[in-house]
Amino acid sequence: MTTTTRRDGPTGHEPRAVQKALALLEAVAQLGSGATAKDIAAQTGIAPATAYRLLNLLVADGYLVRIEDLSGFALGRRTRELAGAAAPEPVSGNHRVLGELRARLRFGIHLAAFADGRIRMIDKDPDHELSGEKVLVTHPHACAIGKILLARRPEFAAETTLRKVTTFTVTAPADLRAELRRVAANGVAIEVNECRLGRSAVAVPIHTDGIITGALAAIGKTGRLPVHDRDLIDLLASAAEQLTL
Repeated sequence: MTTTTRRDGPTGHEPRAVQKALALLEAVAQLGSGATAKDIAAQTGIAPATAYRLLNLLVADGYLVRIEDLSGFALGRRTRELAGAAAPEPVSGNHRVLGELRARLRFGIHLAAFADGRIRMIDKDPDHELSGEKVLVTHPHACAIGKILLARRPEFAAETTLRKVTTFTVTAPADLRAELRRVAANGVAIEVNECRLGRSAVAVPIHTDGIITGALAAIGKTGRLPVHDRDLIDLLASAAEQLTL
């Protein structure tokens, strides 16, 4: 009589695969946002082909995300949820609105607040890494969020150094003033390759007691994000009406 041994636990290969996947997550956390597959493989000592296959699985399951230009990886929503599982925070009205909007769109949805003429990113999309944030904050004339701020306070434009961040950045004072007038009149600002090559954005203002206190923006890859799409703009504007700052 032959006896068959049942194995309900993992096979011999599975524990090693789990260990490698955890090592990859640790490497991304250590290397920081934008770590490439080559760097991650070198950091962990895992064969590049194996590392790339496991990285793609981690992206598919939401533990990692690809940054906007697809050149590297960053920690994803599910990894952040695990990190914060010990002390969950109640879902605020803003989080609910942003969560619903992010579920409907395939672009990064980011919330910014304005204070003393400066931009502060207060809710960045966890599934879409916001690369180049420092440029966005320090050169408002080059980004859609910043144009919302400058349209509200034109005097800040005169005080801003109009650096040509890319070849597409609007730096001629007369051209920038004309664009800010359009932003103020239409209630929407766009950028196409102005803050970062290959990236576009659409932003709408957030009002508190009739005053513009921030902006809601959709940011994505140029050519994929339809900056003039009326449905997208209306969806952002509807969400912005429900947000409080």
